[in-house]
Amino acid sequence: MSAVFAGTQAVLFDLDGTLIDSAPDLGAAADQMRTARGLPSLPLERYRSMAGAGARGMLGIAFGMTPDHPGYDTMREEFFANYERRMTHLTYAFDGVPELIGQLDRLGLAWGVVTNKSMRFTGPLTRAMPLFASARAVVGGDSTPHAKPHPEPLFEAARQLGIDPQRCIYVGDDERDVVAGLAAGMGTVAATYGYLGSNADTSRWGAHAHIHSPLELMALLQLATSA
Repeated sequence: MSAVFAGTQAVLFDLDGTLIDSAPDLGAAADQMRTARGLPSLPLERYRSMAGAGARGMLGIAFGMTPDHPGYDTMREEFFANYERRMTHLTYAFDGVPELIGQLDRLGLAWGVVTNKSMRFTGPLTRAMPLFASARAVVGGDSTPHAKPHPEPLFEAARQLGIDPQRCIYVGDDERDVVAGLAAGMGTVAATYGYLGSNADTSRWGAHAHIHSPLELMALLQLATSA
């Protein structure tokens, strides 16, 4: 498998559930809506497994609401406003991520972010967290006409980096990340430490490799360069 990653010049990452744990702020934004309506607060763990699904996931947990509900758009905007006010209060990088980014920087490997989170949130969040100071590409869910699992956001990141997509690796914690990466001709890595539910079978995604902690990515890259 190391041959897939040979010649890697850049690493692209999904954001939520891969680089950062934003579940505490996402869950709190939805829970605030519950308590404002006189409903009891729910524990963070109820929200965590759906954090990767954004507003849809949070409103589903908080109110059992789906996007076809007639009041969904109004509730979604209230959730967005709550989240916008607090999106860096409790959000943090997963253990090992700052060290991983530091090692990529020292090796001179370009890196960036490709997320389905809209730039309304992605831009301010990445500017507020020092972790992203050296990111050379930041692509949100509305940066291109298509979101993942379409490959276009990954192609856009490669264009921002000035690097051939086939020289890039994409790391993500959702099947759509792997689908997008494969479609873009990139090496794909499934991050199993994020928001995956207990029923997720990552072996079915078709990723080239799996990592159970962020720093395992460096072992893959070192193996590739020594092969």
